[in-house]
Amino acid sequence: QLPGVQDTARAKDILGRTATLEVRMVDEEHQITQGAAAPFGTEMFKDREGNLLLVKKQVVLTGERINDAQPGFDNRSNEPAVHINLDGVGARKFKEATRENVGKRMAIILFEKGKGEIVTAPVIREEIGGGRVQISGRMSTMEAQDTALLLRAGALAAPMEIIEERTVGPSLGADNIKRGFDSTKIGFIMVALFMIVYYLMFGAISVLALGANLLLLIALLSMMQATLTLPGMAGIALTLGMAIDANVLINERIRDEMRNGFTPQAAIHAGYDRAFGTILDSNVTTLIAGVALFMFGSGPIKGFAVVLCLGILTSMFSAVMVSRAIVNLMYGRKARLTSIAIG
Repeated sequence: QLPGVQDTARAKDILGRTATLEVRMVDEEHQITQGAAAPFGTEMFKDREGNLLLVKKQVVLTGERINDAQPGFDNRSNEPAVHINLDGVGARKFKEATRENVGKRMAIILFEKGKGEIVTAPVIREEIGGGRVQISGRMSTMEAQDTALLLRAGALAAPMEIIEERTVGPSLGADNIKRGFDSTKIGFIMVALFMIVYYLMFGAISVLALGANLLLLIALLSMMQATLTLPGMAGIALTLGMAIDANVLINERIRDEMRNGFTPQAAIHAGYDRAFGTILDSNVTTLIAGVALFMFGSGPIKGFAVVLCLGILTSMFSAVMVSRAIVNLMYGRKARLTSIAIG
């Protein structure tokens, strides 16, 4: 997926190329002589102005450590630039290299089709931490965008074959999001109506617990700064069904205990206690499936798995703890309880 790219022909041309990035130190001990061989342990490369530069063969950092690359502008000169975020290992290596080579030049080399070109070779002024690197140096806005796309997509050393090509505009994405919200809302209303009609007051309590479950799940996703996608909405819809299933088990168990001659208070207590084991078993098995999806899946499947696993935890809490707290608040203070509205 290449968000923000509308020109598919240009994107395919860029992705079909092979591009890697290497960070090396400039060799300032030897003099460059035109036509002469590079000294041992060094290589010669040209920069974008055609000038030769001698760099060491030892690679400080490679493009494999790049998490993200986005086009932008230099904060000082306002020239087009590429902003790179490194992973944990890359950030540590880059920090160590800049700390040990303050005052020396570091070359950033872009290799494409086996040919290397020095994009920039700045002097290291101070130690650079945080895993954020900027590439700039006489490039146009289009070149910055192409370079960022190359680095972000990764080096594709194998030939690329287009199996399917699809362009999704913002209006289509917004329509899918709206449909997802509408389906979740309609599902919630239908479940609420069924529970209230079939289980009366205990059905209304179950609906309140279901609403608390939905709020908890959205709050957890918000704390994690997660982006809600269509698979995530499917996970929320599935969570609602699983959460209300736990309340159905509890309500039916309370009904059974009352048929067996238990008093309402005893039936409520026994219903929650005896239904808990069944609820726990069913949720644990589903949680195992969700963890497997997260471990072996990718992309949208992982997003679905995250929402599913979080939903299982929140549904366990809301179905057992929240609903029981409401029931105790309504019926627990009555000394003699003769009947309950459970259908």
